[in-house]
Amino acid sequence: MLLSKSCYYGIRASVFVASLEKDSEVEYVPIQHIAKALNISFHFLTKILQTLTEKRIMASYRGPKGGIRLARAAEEVKLIEIVQAIDGNAIFTECVLGLTGCGEMVPCPLHGDWGEARKQTRAMFEKTTLAELANKMHEFNLRLAG
Repeated sequence: MLLSKSCYYGIRASVFVASLEKDSEVEYVPIQHIAKALNISFHFLTKILQTLTEKRIMASYRGPKGGIRLARAAEEVKLIEIVQAIDGNAIFTECVLGLTGCGEMVPCPLHGDWGEARKQTRAMFEKTTLAELANKMHEFNLRLAG
């Protein structure tokens, strides 16, 4: 796994919320609803969404009509923001084999190939928005849960 389970879930939850906001005038989505729809532990998801709220990607509201929503328009939220909020930049800087000191002077067996893949992955995450992913979900009937 290149991303943590928390990061995978954070991305999936963010896309899910973006897809609901596209469909209607949903103000806040209950976390319980997201957890059930994506088959994610409520408590685990709550911690992930708390991180995204602290990083101002999500906004939360307590109370009977409370829940979570995107802090900005889905068109403005890039995938890289979610990855950096949860996992940091490790996927874009560290050795794919986890070797310390891996670099041009002392490379691992995958260094050359991983360096190029890492650049392409970063570029994809930098250009992809939540709106694009939510649109693809609707247009092609794609899924976010198993």
